[in-house]
Amino acid sequence: MSQTDDGWKHSGVRVIPGDQLDDNTAQTPGMERAAAINFARVGAQKLWAGTVHIHAGAKTGAHHHGPLESVIYVIRGKARMRWGEKLEFTAEAGPGDFIYVPPYVPHQEINASSDETLECVLVRSDNEAVVVNLEIDAAETVEEVLWVDPIHKAPE
Repeated sequence: MSQTDDGWKHSGVRVIPGDQLDDNTAQTPGMERAAAINFARVGAQKLWAGTVHIHAGAKTGAHHHGPLESVIYVIRGKARMRWGEKLEFTAEAGPGDFIYVPPYVPHQEINASSDETLECVLVRSDNEAVVVNLEIDAAETVEEVLWVDPIHKAPE
C-alpha cells in the first residue's frame, strides 16, 4: 500500500457532518434522500451512502435501483416495505433492523406510523444514485413475507 502525496491528510478518512448532506441526488416521490458518501463528495468508487426520511403516514412511489444492491438501516419509526411486480409482498422493519433490496426489485417504502417520521440510513453498492421510478398498479391484497434464511427459519 502506498501513501498519497499528502500523506493521507486530505485523501484519507473523511467525516461528513450530518447537517451537511447533499439533497441534490435522485429522488422518488414521497421520500427525501440526502447523500453523505458518493464520488462527487469524497471520491467513493464502489458505494453510495446517505439518509432517507419519509413523513408520517406517507409512502414512496414504486421504483428500483437498477443493478445496485441496497441496504436500509432503520433508525427511527416503522418501515413497511412492499415489493414485487405488483408490490404484492410486504414486510415491516423497526429501529435497529436492516432491510436488503436486491438489484432490479420493484419496491415501495411506506411509513407505517401516522405520527412519527421514518428515518433511515441507506447504502448502495455503487457510487451512482440510480433510481428508476415506475408506474405500477399495486395489488389490492398483499402477502406478508417473514424473514428467513438457511439459519433463521420462519415460525411455524
